[in-house]
Amino acid sequence: MTEKDFIPSAYTKDKIEGKVTYRSPSNIALVKYWGKKDNQIPANPSISFTLDTCATTTTVSYKKLDKKISDFSFDLLFDGKPKEDFKPKISAFFKRTELYLPLLKAYHFTIETSNSFPHSSGIASSASGMSALALCLMELERELNPDMEADFFYQKASFLARLGSGSACRSIEGGLMQWGEHKDTPNSTDLFAIKNPYKLHPVFKDYQDTILLVDKGSKQVSSSLGHNLMHNHPFAEQRFDQAHKNLSKLKSVFEEGNLLEFIKIVESEALTLHAMMMTSMPYFILMKPNTLEIINKIWAFRATTKTHVCFTLDAGANVHVLYPEKEKEKVYQFINNELVAYCENGQYICDQIGNGAEKL
Repeated sequence: MTEKDFIPSAYTKDKIEGKVTYRSPSNIALVKYWGKKDNQIPANPSISFTLDTCATTTTVSYKKLDKKISDFSFDLLFDGKPKEDFKPKISAFFKRTELYLPLLKAYHFTIETSNSFPHSSGIASSASGMSALALCLMELERELNPDMEADFFYQKASFLARLGSGSACRSIEGGLMQWGEHKDTPNSTDLFAIKNPYKLHPVFKDYQDTILLVDKGSKQVSSSLGHNLMHNHPFAEQRFDQAHKNLSKLKSVFEEGNLLEFIKIVESEALTLHAMMMTSMPYFILMKPNTLEIINKIWAFRATTKTHVCFTLDAGANVHVLYPEKEKEKVYQFINNELVAYCENGQYICDQIGNGAEKL
């Protein structure tokens, strides 16, 4: 498919007003997307677990205007209160998607959104937020075009979400989601995320993710700025090549349930992501001392118990502790006994692989 496939022809129905609500989860990348080209095209492919508990709930109320306007008309409420500093990001999203959603200037929108987790702390709030918004808008477009097929609905929702936040395209559907063109993955594309097309060993179907909230504050550097720092980065090409190779390796890992190789790839990817930030110009260290303490504790526990617990990181200080469901009791006890002390106010979130976004 190409971008032109997502430009709608004339709508066949009319809708004066209405309301739609979607709950969309965050996701945690295993092979990291870091660096992008124009129009939110990834510099390398990525793959992620869609989460369940960490989610954004967004309600979009819409009312048709008497005539189309020159700018976008919307109000934004976060946790029930006006959030002016969010509005520029929504305006930028509308500008990027107007060609594909001509309805945007025909309605006034009231967008009400809330997260089940701390905003801007490295748990991909933009992924869940933008995917939820894209789905609400697609629901309106489906009202205007009732013949829309389900597969196209989800592909376009992922395509639109990507234009708001790259990783958001991986939050539309559940399980293991891949985004970005990759030679070993049929139907892979830079335009939207697809479900893992290969056999998936049962051990990965109920994987657990306990998110340790080391630092609940806003990140030192936004993801958008971080991605831009990959331009002219001295190690960019090697990093992009590494991502392609790791994605190829994961094919057999997922099919065979090879947890040892899974751990190597996932932890290496997490550390490489932070290495890219530490070697960019300007440079950043987003890990905190407690992040490193947790990593060392995980390594020691894994060596002693022979469990398959491992970690990954997003662009922040918080630690995602990944482990198979069958080891949940032992790992959860370890988290409570040894890791919670390193969390801000002892806070953490128990999550797991989820089924993707849902209409409420």
